[in-house]
Amino acid sequence: MQPTILITGANGQLGSELRQLEDRYPAFNFVFLSRADLPLNNFEMIRSSFKAYQPVFCINCAAYTAVDKAETERDLAFQVNAEAVGILAAVCKEQDCRFVHISTDYVFDGTATKPYTSADATNPQSVYGASKLAGEQQAMELNPDSIIIRTSWVYSAFGKNFVKTMLRLMAERTEIGVVNDQLGSPTYAADLAEAIMQVIASGKWYPGIYHFSNKGIISWYELAVAIRDSIGSSCRVNPIPTSAYPTPARRPAYSVMDSSLLAERYGIAAKPWQERLKACLQQIEKAPH
Repeated sequence: MQPTILITGANGQLGSELRQLEDRYPAFNFVFLSRADLPLNNFEMIRSSFKAYQPVFCINCAAYTAVDKAETERDLAFQVNAEAVGILAAVCKEQDCRFVHISTDYVFDGTATKPYTSADATNPQSVYGASKLAGEQQAMELNPDSIIIRTSWVYSAFGKNFVKTMLRLMAERTEIGVVNDQLGSPTYAADLAEAIMQVIASGKWYPGIYHFSNKGIISWYELAVAIRDSIGSSCRVNPIPTSAYPTPARRPAYSVMDSSLLAERYGIAAKPWQERLKACLQQIEKAPH
């Protein structure tokens, strides 16, 4: 019998990219559940779903990701990003299911000058970041066998993200302003999905916190310029400081992730962001979502 992988948050960017990998991993049976299928605040419903599907692995892609809205919807952010994670982690432990949880660069304060490792001190500066850190703590406390993968600047052909926003704005306008004083490592969700599946398919299980992003350090402005140049747009992209674009939630000024632990333990090498951005743009052009 094929081992089952249960995936929550099935309709998001990462869940959608995991769905694309189903045919590449025929040794596994994939079960994709959206928030409508599985309300994450319902302990008994989660437990009964696990009993019904009997998963060997659970990948939690479900998250409250409205960073600015979270500042005024604190309870909802914590319910989805922390309490629900604790429930999933506890049920996984109870049902002998291995738990993979996805977290974020927002658990850091962005004051570093070198790429963040999983051993670096956390200090979230927003409600969203605090809720995601609380989720990590819940997972590790209730199920120390969990694997947590933090990622940053996620984009894909699916859902809403920076790359798709830039494509829309460049089609609508002749000039846009993009912040140039926030640095990070973009992550193509297809690569994150592949990294997770490589961990699961490896037959090895090393619990703990890992980081994964594509290789390279850039600003949002530089990413916007790369998008413009790749599609041959004539839209002018102007660099602006974060102070010129105030938002309710504070963004980390530095979000570069060190993915070396995942490479060391699982042999998963991060690919350069430039080539992966091109791959995503080709995917969007081929089949826009």
